[in-house]
Amino acid sequence: MNETHDPKLRSWVTSAAPGHDFPIQNLPFGIFRRRASGERFRGGVAIGDEILDLGAAWHRGVFPSDVQDIVECCCAPGLNDFMALGPQAWSALRLALSRTLRAGAREEAELRRCLVLQRNAEMALPARCGDYTDFYASVYHATNVGKLFRPDNPLLPNYAWVPIAYHGRSSSLCPSGYAFRRPIGQTMPPEAASPVVQPTRRLDFELEVAVWIGVGNDIGSRVSLEDAERHIFGLGLLNDWSARDVQAWEYQPLGPFLAKSFATTVSPWIVTLEALEPFRVPWEGPNEGAKPLPYLDAPSLRERAAFDVQLEARLQTETMRAKKSEPVRLARTSFRHTYWTVAQMVAHHTMNGCNLRPGDLFGTGTQSGPTSGELGSLLELTEGGKQPFSLGDGETRTFLEDGDTVVLHAWCEKEGSARIGFGTCEGSVLAAIS
Repeated sequence: MNETHDPKLRSWVTSAAPGHDFPIQNLPFGIFRRRASGERFRGGVAIGDEILDLGAAWHRGVFPSDVQDIVECCCAPGLNDFMALGPQAWSALRLALSRTLRAGAREEAELRRCLVLQRNAEMALPARCGDYTDFYASVYHATNVGKLFRPDNPLLPNYAWVPIAYHGRSSSLCPSGYAFRRPIGQTMPPEAASPVVQPTRRLDFELEVAVWIGVGNDIGSRVSLEDAERHIFGLGLLNDWSARDVQAWEYQPLGPFLAKSFATTVSPWIVTLEALEPFRVPWEGPNEGAKPLPYLDAPSLRERAAFDVQLEARLQTETMRAKKSEPVRLARTSFRHTYWTVAQMVAHHTMNGCNLRPGDLFGTGTQSGPTSGELGSLLELTEGGKQPFSLGDGETRTFLEDGDTVVLHAWCEKEGSARIGFGTCEGSVLAAIS
C-alpha cells in the first residue's frame, strides 16, 4: 500500500469521481487510438470517462526524466516493452501519473491537452500476445461440469493437486466489442451413426479473469511462488466462448481444439496488481483434503494471495435491444473463490522450465461460486441445456442465439478503500457463414 491508494485522493478530471470504474486510485493501462482516425495505436491510461494519451504526454515532457523514459515505452502499439520493465518501473509510472492527475497538480494545463474521451476511442488488445494459456481454476465450475458427465465422480483425482490448463489460440484473441461468426464444427448428434458438420447449437460464454504476464523468464528457468507476482503485470476480463457440442465430440483425448479456438474476447484495460493491493484476501486453498505440494504453497500465499474481485455476466438479446431493455444478469460471483491463485498459475506454468514472455496471457477458466447465482456459464446455469434460463418477458436461453451480446463486468469495493473497476468485456454472436 502507498499514497496512490489513499481513498481521499481526487482528480482534476471531474468524471473520475468516487463510484466510477476509473478513479485516480485505479489508473489501468490499455492501447487505443481516436476512432476512425487512422492514427497509430499507442498506450493510454483510463481516468474517469477519459483516456490520458501517454504518447502525447511523453512528447510534452511533463514527467521527470527517469519516468519520461518509462513513458516512452508506452508509445508503442502494445504495452510489451513497458511490461518487460518490471514492478519498480510500473510503480514509478503509476505514482507519477497519480501525482500529475490529482486535483491541484501543476501539470493539469499540459495534460488536459492529452485527454481523449473514451467514447471517441477505438481500443485494441493491450499487448502483442504470443502465447495464451487457459486454466481451470474454479473448483465450483469443475465440479458442476463434472457432475454433468460423471455424477458419481465429478472431480478427477489430479484436480486437487495440479493447476490444470491447456494451450489456447492467441491469433483469435479479440478486443471487447468484437462480433464473431457462430462457429461451424464437427459434432456427433445423439443416436447418430456418424458425425455431422454444422453450426454449433450449444454456443456458450465463460466468465473468466485475464492474467497478463509482465516480466518473462528464461527458458529452462523456474519462477518460485514467492517471486511469481513480480512477473504479473495485472488483471482484466476474458470470455472464452465455447461450442459445447463440438467440445464434447473432440476433447478426448487431447482437450479443447476447434470448440475454443474461434474467438476469445478480452477487456481493453489492465488493472495493475498494485491498484488491487487493498482488495487482497486470504487464499482458502484446496478443500478436498489435499495439501498443495511445496512449490505451490507458502505462508504469504495463504495470507494474501487471493483478490476479492466482483465478477458479473449479463446477456442482451436482439429483442431486448429493440425494446431498449437493459441486459439481464446471468451470474455474479467473486474471484476470491478461485481454487488456484494467479501466483500458483505462474509457478506451475514455469516449473518445467517453460519460458513466459511479456504480453503472454492466462485465462483463469470459468469463475463460478458456491451458490446457484454464481454460475459463470450457460452449461452450468441450464444444467447442460436441460433447464432453460429465464430472461424475463417470455425469453429463455439454454445456449446463445444469433444476435446475443454477453457483457462481463468486474469491480472491487470495500469500506475504507476507493472502489475501482475493470470496465467491460463485450462480445456479440453473428450468424454462421453460409
